[in-house]
Parts: sequence; C-alpha cells; structure tokens
Amino acid sequence: MTDMDRRGLLAGALASPILAGAARAAADPAPQTSIRLWPNDAPGLQNGALTDHIVDRTIAGGPRDRAYDSIRTPRLDVFPAETPNGAAVLITPGGGYARVVIDKEGYELAAWLQARGITAFVLFYRLPAQGWADPADTPLADAQRAIRLIRARAAEWRVDPARVATIGFSAGGHLCADGCTRFDRRVYAPIDAADALSARPMLAAPIYPVIAMESPIAHTASRANLLGHHAVPADLVEHAPDQQVRADTPPCFLVHAEDDGTVPVENSVRFRAALKAAGVPVEMHLFERGGHGFGLRGAAHLPAAGWPDLWHAWAAGHGLFGASAR
Repeated sequence: MTDMDRRGLLAGALASPILAGAARAAADPAPQTSIRLWPNDAPGLQNGALTDHIVDRTIAGGPRDRAYDSIRTPRLDVFPAETPNGAAVLITPGGGYARVVIDKEGYELAAWLQARGITAFVLFYRLPAQGWADPADTPLADAQRAIRLIRARAAEWRVDPARVATIGFSAGGHLCADGCTRFDRRVYAPIDAADALSARPMLAAPIYPVIAMESPIAHTASRANLLGHHAVPADLVEHAPDQQVRADTPPCFLVHAEDDGTVPVENSVRFRAALKAAGVPVEMHLFERGGHGFGLRGAAHLPAAGWPDLWHAWAAGHGLFGASAR
C-alpha cells in the first residue's frame, strides 16, 4: 500500500456481520494500491471536521455494496493490469453527488478492465455539498487532477499517457461528460509539474449520465447537490455538458436504458445531439430494459449486459489499445 492506508476500509468490510466472511471478502475485487490526489488537504476545504466515511449497504447473501457518503481525502484506487496493453481508464462511480459508490460502479468494472489488460483507476471524488470553497467545480478539479497524475506517473503503471480514457455512471457520468467538455477549464491552482499536463481524456463513456440541468429531464437531486437550490441560469449552462460540447471534445460512447426512471434517457439523447452537431464521433446504445444504476451486475440476463463488450470494441476501434483503426 502506498500513499493511502486502506486498513479502515478493509477492516470495516470484513467486520460487517452481513458479509459471508473473510473468504468472500478476499474474493471481492480490491485495488492493489491507493494514491491521494493532493499532497495536503484538497483545495477549498472549509469544514475541518469533515472525514472519510463509508456506509455498507450490502444485503445478506447479495454482492458487496458500499458507498462513501463523506469524502475529505479524494483518491485514486489503482487496479494495475497484469499484462498491460498500455491503456488506462479512469472510472467515476455515481451516487447523485451525495455519495460515491465503491463496488457496483467502481471496483467491479475496474476488475473487468484489469482482466483485459487495461489499468483501471477508481476515483473517489469530493462531494460538492460538503462545504468546499468552489462546490460546483470541486468534482471536476478532482477528475482533472486524476488524469494529470495518471499521465505524470504513466511509466510506473506501464501505461501510455496518450491513451487515458474515462468511464462514469449517473452523477459520475455527469463528471465524465463534464471532464471531456471542460477539460481545460482552470478550476484549481496548479501545485506541481503534473498540473502542466493535459486533462483531456482520449475517449469518454458517460453511462446513463446526468446531463441536463433544467427541468423536466434534470435529475434534481444531483443538480441540487452540485449547484445548490438557487442556481442562476449561467450556472445551469456552465454545468450542463451538452451545452459545453465543442469540436475538440473527445469521442464519446453512451449507454442508457429506455426505462430509466431516475435519469431520463433524454439526457443521453441530448448529449448525443450536441456531439453530433459539433462533429464529435459518438456511439450510443439504448436498451429497452435496465432501469437506472445497472453497472455490470444489474444488467445480468438483460440485453444491456453486453454494454462493456460494446464499449471495448468501440474503444479498440478508436485506438485505445494500440494503433487506431480510424
């Protein structure tokens, strides 16, 4: 373990009475190491009492399901590929900007990528409503810093700094889309040489993402946690990724279920339209069933279960794993 001690996380999980025991815990995906994004406290900390806190929501007999509902120390959990193909993927799990889920939209996908030669990084980003100086841009600051650190330490993880992609889910899908449309927006003061590197991902995959900031298709809880309850129109435009798309936005891969009752499918449809209008390559898959928050496990036995393989083929076509076919 380097830079970040995960003993509290692992101990809490192993001690939980609803888990099946140490053997099961050992079989669950776990990062090889963790790194802090910022050498000291993250910028803009206003609440000195803020701590990192995990809620275990696992149902007896079910898969592990944990989430951070408080984050003071944003970090990357690293899943190095045993046989790396040079690609890296930054994962931003969802949680409505009120929490960041750990397992179903984080570690499980990281292990899936790791097994395919891709080094995966799960980002535990700060939650904007927890008292940061610039709340609406706080998650984006963490995402930009994460990509820059991956590139700065690429040799250590045997990845190509040019081949860093992003995948995000729900509110983490908003962060993924925000990061590929506002990748060069200055949202924090540079602190070291890594911050001179680009934060633009090579490819981006917002999955059932929060995109719209206005009713009736906005996810109101995510919007409130990100912007507060009294956002002015300029804030709604600034933080709606479909209104920030430009010609140098990286190619995007979109997935959504038509029966999503939490984040309407129109969010992805609107983002695709903006990408197309700007001439940005985009592939979108809409599934009849899947609901919201399916990740990997929730899509089992549904056609939506094929989305990771569809993403993999798309990413290969765009050169994430080597020479581009396009």
